[in-house]
Amino acid sequence: MTPRKKALVTGGATGIGRSAVLTLARAGYDVAINYSSSAQAAQAVSAEAQALGAETLLLQCDVSDDAAVRAMLQKIDAAWGRLDGLINNAGTTAKWKVKDLESLDMAEWDRTFAVNVRGNFQVTRAAVPLLRKGTAPAIVFTASIVGLRPGPQPLPYSASKAAIISMTKMLAWNLGPDIRVNAVAPGWMEGEWMQRMLGDKYDDLMGKRAKLTPLRRCVTADDVAETMLNLLQSNRFVTGEVVVIDGGFTAST
Repeated sequence: MTPRKKALVTGGATGIGRSAVLTLARAGYDVAINYSSSAQAAQAVSAEAQALGAETLLLQCDVSDDAAVRAMLQKIDAAWGRLDGLINNAGTTAKWKVKDLESLDMAEWDRTFAVNVRGNFQVTRAAVPLLRKGTAPAIVFTASIVGLRPGPQPLPYSASKAAIISMTKMLAWNLGPDIRVNAVAPGWMEGEWMQRMLGDKYDDLMGKRAKLTPLRRCVTADDVAETMLNLLQSNRFVTGEVVVIDGGFTAST
């Protein structure tokens, strides 16, 4: 019997992270589920993953805290002794009024970069020794289409995602040939995140975006998770790349 692979998903309680956990569980992975504050949601997705046959580890940790990150990876080491995959999905954003630079709270800017950039690097750095013990190990970062082109997202969020894209390429160079590193860049995604961003304009703007998209809908968290899984266990000669997941919108506009 082939042993189940082991993966860590940061920000695994909700949204893309939740879909990634369940997609990995269906594909035969045991999953360490990191979360910061969404304990109830994390417990729920853990139970769902277990029902799919996965062993799970629930790991509360703010990824911006390096000591906590290293303690989290020590727990994974004690339980499993290796990792075959890492999905760096933990992220946060800031509030602002579009095109109003003075509306930005610089404390929120700093927090966004602490989680999205430094935090994702800290998790990667701490995970590398366990990944080197895994089978064909790979890392996938959650970037965003606004890391590649302008959009209505808060400026620190888009800048942090541009940094993630740069970090993906740098880490692919630094960690190859042993560990592959790629990123996904979702477009406008259905669900709670964009509802918060767009407010009462959500239905109207998402509908308009879908009409302008060759595949005639907006991306879902499950679409993103499917691509993440493929980057982890397939695409063996692909590293340092950013896969745009937007139904062809960017390519056609």
